[in-house]
Formats: sequence, C-alpha cells, structure tokens
Amino acid sequence: MSLKGIHRPTESRVADGIAKALEHHKASELIRCQQQGLGKPIISTEHQGRRLVAVGNKVYHSTKFKTFPDFLFAYVKGKLGSEWGNAEIVKPLEERHIILQWYNEYYLFQKRHFDKDHEIQSFPATGVVNCYLGLAYSLYLLEHNVELQDRLLKRLKDSANFQGAYYELIVANCLIRAGFDLVLEDETDRASKHCEFSAVSQKTGKKYWVEAKMRAVSGILGKSDHDGTQSLEPTSSLIQHVNKALAKPAADERLIFIDLNTDPPDGQSLPDWMERAAQKLEGLEKTYQKGERAYIFVTNMAFHRRLTDARPAGAVLVHGFGIPDFGRPGEYRLTEIYRKRQKHKDAYHIFEAVKEYPKFPSTFDGSLPSETFGDGGGRIIIGETYFFPDMDEKGITGTVTSAMVSETEKTEHLGITTKDNGSFILSRPMTEAELTDYKNHPEAFFGVILQPPGNANDPYELFEFFVGCYKNSSKEKLLEFLKDSQDTDSLAALPHMDLVLEYCERLVAAAVAGQENR
Repeated sequence: MSLKGIHRPTESRVADGIAKALEHHKASELIRCQQQGLGKPIISTEHQGRRLVAVGNKVYHSTKFKTFPDFLFAYVKGKLGSEWGNAEIVKPLEERHIILQWYNEYYLFQKRHFDKDHEIQSFPATGVVNCYLGLAYSLYLLEHNVELQDRLLKRLKDSANFQGAYYELIVANCLIRAGFDLVLEDETDRASKHCEFSAVSQKTGKKYWVEAKMRAVSGILGKSDHDGTQSLEPTSSLIQHVNKALAKPAADERLIFIDLNTDPPDGQSLPDWMERAAQKLEGLEKTYQKGERAYIFVTNMAFHRRLTDARPAGAVLVHGFGIPDFGRPGEYRLTEIYRKRQKHKDAYHIFEAVKEYPKFPSTFDGSLPSETFGDGGGRIIIGETYFFPDMDEKGITGTVTSAMVSETEKTEHLGITTKDNGSFILSRPMTEAELTDYKNHPEAFFGVILQPPGNANDPYELFEFFVGCYKNSSKEKLLEFLKDSQDTDSLAALPHMDLVLEYCERLVAAAVAGQENR
C-alpha cells in the first residue's frame, strides 16, 4: 500500500495535539470536580434510550433519568423500600415519618413548577429540595464511595433515631466531596466508645476521628418534649455535645461537627449565634488541659425549617480547639493567612464543602447543563477551529485563541485567528443557561483553565491569584521585580516561597492603595 499523497503529521503537530487534548481534559475534569466533588466520579452511560447508573454492586436504569436529580429521586425511594414507604404514605400527613412529609412537599413543589412543554426545567432549590434530594445524594455518596449499611437505613426510618442518622449523612457527604476516604466504625460494638467514623485525607494522608451531633429540639425532625429541648437558645447544647465528643478516646486528630438546629436569619447578615458559640468554645477550652485538640465545625443546616423557601439556610462556624492558628478572628497579614491555610488545608477543604452543602450535580458526566440540556450550538473551546458564518460576507474559518465574558452584557468576546494570520474579534450573545454555567465555572468554561478576568472579591483572593501567577518565578526574577525596594538585602536572604509571598503581598498593597486613591 502506497502512502504517497497522504498527509502525515509532524512530531511537533502530534505533540501540540496531545498538549491541547490534555488541556481540554484538565478543564473538563475541573468542571466535573466542581460539580461532583472529590469523591469517585459518577459511573453512568446510556444504552438503547435508557440511562444506566452504577452504585455499589447494583446498576439502576430507566428511560426517565434525564438529569441526575431524576435518578436521586428514584434512588432514595428504592433504598428506603416501597413497603415502608407505602405503609407511611397512608397515614395522615402529620403522622408520617419526616422523610415522607418531605416527599409530599417535594411532590407539591414539582407540581407547582411542572411545565408540560419543557421536559427539563431549571428553578431555584427550596428547603424541601435540599432536604429530600440532599438526603438522597448523601446516601448515594456513601454507597458509591464507601458502604451503605443496613443499620444506617434502619436508623433513618426510625423517627426517634432519624435526626442523628440524617446529620451523620450530611457530614459524610461533606467529607466525601472534600476529598476524604471514610472508614465506618462497628456500631454494634457496645464494649467501647468510638466515633461515628474516621476520615483519611486524599491530599495529606492524615487520618481524622469524626463525631457528629445535632441539637434535639422538641417538635423538629421527629423529636418531642421527651427527647428534645424547648430552649430557643441555639447554643444551649453546644458545650454538652463538645464535652461528650472530647470524652471519647481518639487515636487521631478530631473533627467535631455540632449542628445547632435553629431558625436561619431572615437577612444576609451573619447569624447572631456565631459570636456566642465562639465565646463558649473559647471559655470551654480554658478548662481543658493543654494538648487537647479538635477542629470544631458548628453548623446550622436549617433547610428543614424553610421547606418552601429558596433563601440560603445553611451556616458554619469553625473553631480550632487547642489549635490557636485555626478559626480565630483577628487581623492577620496575607502571608500569615496563606500559611495557616496551607498548614490546615484539610480543615479548610472541609469548611468549603460544608458551605456548599447540599450541592449536587445536574448532569451525569460532569458536562455543563447548558450543553447537555440546551438547544444551542454548544460552547466555544479555545484552541478549536470553527466556521463563523456571520463574519465577513461569506463567513470565516478561524481558530479561537482567547475568550472573555461580559456578564452585564451577557456576551462572550472571542479572539479569532485565521490561517493567513488574520485577527478578528467576535461578540456573541449568551443564553441564561450558558451565563449560569460560566459563573459556576469561569476558569474552565472555554475548555482550558484560565484565570477569569474581573476584580477579586477581597484582598486575600487577589493575593492567591498573584501567588498562582508568581510561585514558579525564579528567585532572581522576583528580586529583579523588587530591585527598587529599600530592604533588598533582607529580601535576598528569604527562601524562595517566602519571597513569593512577600512580593505578592506588596502587589496587593499597591493595588489596594491604587483603588483608594481613585
């Protein structure tokens, strides 16, 4: 067979193609992780019009699984069992198990928002969506990443034990999404005190002992006057829960989660319980011997108190018990904050995951909803070549070399280069779905990882941006940037990373001063 006349790519072109493919893969994986967290990816495919989803040793399939929440809705019913569900559903609404009360409210929510002309719809998540699908997603994450024990399901279905099991699932959800491998404890072992489970960080390899408790309030989540308080003070059980957690033996660092189970604030301000909780924890700390340590997360996952409301209902306060450089208010240099975050990176990753709860994906494969469910032509990928029919009289074929978005104008601006080195700028309108996806994934929206344009939300965010830009710069180059400083000798004596942080802090100071002088 003759290869004459067949184009054979050069090694450089092959290398460029591989590099481009790797860039696109990194961007896609970043989007998937931002949607699904750092646990195992969703295992799913389509076959003959049916969506298949693998969980544990079972494969679920249906023609109705158009979105991942569709699957979750069916999954949780299957896990709890139709026999139990049918027995509960015939009871008067107020006598049903709390999960079936959520199910009823979720049904009404769907009915209110159902549009027969649109198979797939988007709407703000209310409290009941966060409760019911949040529970479903937590069960899924546990079974997909660890194991879903029958004993946990029995506790969930028992009204007296539901609250404890529900909050443990919330904590497990957050830890899995934050990149931790969970190790479940033997709950049937009554001979010794032990934690709910342990967690091993995939990033640092450190192992943590995990305890999770929620304040029991009469009339809420199945509790009564017999086993719940009537106190209106959110922190009424905080110290008791912390003391009990610290009383259990722990061979590893502790992660203690305490939920206050109280009404969320009506406005956007911080909950008033935060200051009182911090003061109580600081006071308790003084009564313990030096060396007692725990990362404490005081939460208020109050979605169940706002079932029909789409306003935010979650809050979290972090406290380093015996860890003075974590979770303490005060004024710190940007370099100090950075070093603390690096030192306690596991705890900060958990903090971010808790703040995002009950985030769950819409798609199965980590793709953008605007692409998967939209009817447009798909997003533009930097590095790819397209035919743009609206440019020039006959249209233009060119490679997209840059892209940016104007959120206020709902427009994307593309830099395009043609084969003959012509350069063009094309502005295209964006749909609401595309704009939402861009806001959720600005770094990777255009298929490569970019630093999105725009002002940082605060000085530390700007500082982190500068660190990302200059951390690979040589010490010589950094000193050249700082040559006009009055302390060049002391700067030259700094280790490389310390010099990076010092330079970036000065850049932020200059930027802030420039803003103030405008």
